[in-house]
Amino acid sequence: MSAPAGRAHRVLAATAAVVVGTLAVGMAVAAPSSAAAEPTLGELAAAKGRYFGSATDNPTLDNASYTAVLGSEFNQITVGNTQKWMYTEPSRGQFDYTKADQIVAFAQQHDQIVRGHTLVWHNQLPDWVNSVSAGDLPDVMRNHIANVAGHFKGKVVHWDVVNEAFEEDGTRRQSVFQQKIGDSYIAEAFKAARAADPNAKLYYNDYNIEGIGSKSDAVYNLVKSFKQQGVPIDGVGLQAHLILGQVPSTLQRNIQRFADLGVDVAITELDIRMRTPRDATKDAQQAADYRTVTKACLAVTRCVGITVWDFSDGYSWIPSVFPGEGAALIYDEDFARKPSYWAVYEALGGTTTTTTTTTGDNGSGCTATYRVTSQWNGGYQGEVAVRNTGATATARWTVKWTLAQGQTVGNLWNGVATTNGQEVTVRNANYNGAIAPGDTTTFGFLGSWIGTNPVPATITCTSA
Repeated sequence: MSAPAGRAHRVLAATAAVVVGTLAVGMAVAAPSSAAAEPTLGELAAAKGRYFGSATDNPTLDNASYTAVLGSEFNQITVGNTQKWMYTEPSRGQFDYTKADQIVAFAQQHDQIVRGHTLVWHNQLPDWVNSVSAGDLPDVMRNHIANVAGHFKGKVVHWDVVNEAFEEDGTRRQSVFQQKIGDSYIAEAFKAARAADPNAKLYYNDYNIEGIGSKSDAVYNLVKSFKQQGVPIDGVGLQAHLILGQVPSTLQRNIQRFADLGVDVAITELDIRMRTPRDATKDAQQAADYRTVTKACLAVTRCVGITVWDFSDGYSWIPSVFPGEGAALIYDEDFARKPSYWAVYEALGGTTTTTTTTTGDNGSGCTATYRVTSQWNGGYQGEVAVRNTGATATARWTVKWTLAQGQTVGNLWNGVATTNGQEVTVRNANYNGAIAPGDTTTFGFLGSWIGTNPVPATITCTSA
């Protein structure tokens, strides 16, 4: 599915600068009028001289619901796996670009720029690389880079040339390249990448370097030495695989200090994981965290863009690696936009509306307060607060209202919903039926609307 022509031209105009230099803030991109369709994250980012993108992998390209979002919401794509060594050179000297070419072709069809990932990494290597002699490995590495970067020349705007070369304490990771080539292998990889594609921006990429600390200091010193020595390096990628509520307080300052060395910075693999299941409190914290990361990037001119490490929780790597954790992305498993999406949307300059209504308790021992927390063209996020107004704790509660203008309610959390025509009934989940006197619990939901989205005329709450 190709992007609409008008959107495609706006995105291309705003993102083409990535190829030739640092993105400039304040590019001439018209803000959407109130009558226009809501802008995408890619369009909002482009209006600020940035990109907002997603990683993706080949199996997901067969899912039409997935590709509908991937092809329309973002103005940048990262090839999640299939540009790595095990896919591109599975046997020595035998190169295969079939899978990576599919993703690059998808991006081209949808007018999206591509970040290449990754040329040299200690992981996802074919076994034969570990068997190469110390004397031969430098040439093997250069040959791999020359072939892969050469194949994608003109199609990739950034390359993660070397990935994850440092340990947490700032020492060099003892990869096969470090052991057999030594400290020089990183510089040699960058030189080979520059020779293979003089126009691509060359990045060093790593995790746990988002804040200032031993590991980020080591990367800082590497970049500083490369700039002093004339080794070609154009950017630093902060992966940003973060934990709920733990965005480093020094994130913006860290981005700025790398930028002050004369390189670009990108948030390259953003996700913010939580202990599952989700609830409204965790969603709110995750939204705040995504907003913080987005604003930190926007605050530094040379922070050129943000990439989420896939966009839907259904395709996240987190649950398979961190048991009991997940829900790390901005869309849920059913491709509904989460509060974290709207936090990014607003941080990038998108606008939403908010309305509130409250009803009495009808003598039932509880009140329900209905609130539309965010509203956009065709969709909205709602929240209902249930307060115990009685003298004893509730065991269970039920909230009801009527959808006055044909709205729909879906993807509800912290409650169990049923609908009968326009009548919505929400009962407590198995963990939040008990509310102490004077206390409140909250459930939330996403919905859609056509025409208008008035709040319900009445909302009732009953408890037992």
